[in-house]
Amino acid sequence: MSNHSGGGDSPVDISKDAPAAETATTTSTEHPPGAAERAGPGGRQGDFGIDTTARTTGQALRDYVVRLRSGELGSLPALLGLLALFILFTALDRAGVFPSLLNLANLLQQGAGRTIIAMGLVFVLLTGEIDLAAGTASGLAASLMALHLVSGGNMLGAMGTIVFVLFVVVMLAAAALAAYLRMWWAVALSVLAALLLVVGFPQNAWLEMLLAVCVGVVIGVLTGFLVAKVGMPSFVVTLALFITWQGVILQLIGDGGTLGLRDPVINAVANGNLSTLGSWLLFVVGAGGYAAVLLNRQRTRLAKGLVAQPTGLVLLKIGAVVVLGAVATYLLTRNRSAGITEIAGVPYVVPVVLVLLVAGTYVLDRTRFGRHVYAVGGNREAARRAGIDVVRIRASVFVISSAFAAIGAIVYSSKVGSVSPAAGGGNTLLFAVGAAVIGGTSLFGGRGRISNAVIGGAVLATVENGLGLLKQPAAVVFVITGLVLLVAAGVDVLSRRRSASAGR
Repeated sequence: MSNHSGGGDSPVDISKDAPAAETATTTSTEHPPGAAERAGPGGRQGDFGIDTTARTTGQALRDYVVRLRSGELGSLPALLGLLALFILFTALDRAGVFPSLLNLANLLQQGAGRTIIAMGLVFVLLTGEIDLAAGTASGLAASLMALHLVSGGNMLGAMGTIVFVLFVVVMLAAAALAAYLRMWWAVALSVLAALLLVVGFPQNAWLEMLLAVCVGVVIGVLTGFLVAKVGMPSFVVTLALFITWQGVILQLIGDGGTLGLRDPVINAVANGNLSTLGSWLLFVVGAGGYAAVLLNRQRTRLAKGLVAQPTGLVLLKIGAVVVLGAVATYLLTRNRSAGITEIAGVPYVVPVVLVLLVAGTYVLDRTRFGRHVYAVGGNREAARRAGIDVVRIRASVFVISSAFAAIGAIVYSSKVGSVSPAAGGGNTLLFAVGAAVIGGTSLFGGRGRISNAVIGGAVLATVENGLGLLKQPAAVVFVITGLVLLVAAGVDVLSRRRSASAGR
């Protein structure tokens, strides 16, 4: 088990510029000796982290290899698997459709919605919990967004008086529960959800998407309260809510019904593209921001004598990101249409995913809340003894998960162009949980990153897309997807055992 570094009963106050060994809020004894010094936030291993600024790039790389041998694999298996899948499907697809620019752009758009849901699930998994209701929660958020669109804003008429009143009461109750848990941002969004429902604003795509996100927050508050405050097992609560939200969706849409999303703004979310100029601006901002953050962090830590990566390695990472980003942008700005209409530019979903990735990574890596999430996942009792509000942290991650699920619902509903009673059910949840685990997030808590969900989502989207182009039946797709998830879970278990063995 992990031991919190704070000790005592005083609240933990962790500086973002503290040494890695001091900023870690929890360090597992499953890690080998020296892991605490190499660990980043929450005791997880830093990327090529080292114990002293005096080491060279070669020494840091050798240290990384040692950690790989001790079982600390991170996202490496998923990245290697993704590369192998690209090579395999390119070789098997003799028509040359899989490696085409049009298909690769479509692959980004098709997998983005469920990948975003997986990004939210990472927060829950880091605390050692599970959210089985994320799929149908996203479906419920999408249903309310679509219902408002097709009803012209008359939600009372579309839902019926009883259902309408129940929704408003639940939203206000969620606001009260959020206030009780001192999650003030969740209070504001829950109250806003009730106001958007009651006011009956006219059809507006932006407000309807905001309504979907607010509904996701309401769902997360209810889930988080039952799990964190009442103390019910997350598996039971979220399984029950999975079924409950599925019934609510049926009530709103009707068995066999479908709500169309015929709005240019919503349709463009998953189907539109940036202009060529906008695509290159995105590259400049993204690559430039990444370089600026890494170089500034390196300069600050070296100036203060703190743990830092070798400067040569930092420059190598920046160069790799710049080259890959430039190549991807160049390819996506070329015309990828085989017809008369030109299709070019980076899909809108790419900046959406990037913004969520950067925001989520910052929260987990550079804020007190993020370090507390890792601490709770590493050792809940030690975190409580160190003064962390464990109940609020556990409740908050469910709110974040459901909010991400609502954003994912907007994206995948935009891609499909409609919302059906099956929205969020079936393989949506399986894809989302699988993406997080396959990418390297541990099911046991305390280990993982938001980027794991993106990498895992790319793996599953590639499997689904590649097998579809090879005209494989749905049965084969399900079997292979399940086996990939099983292998990922097995790698997680074996790596933990290897780490524990190396630590003895």
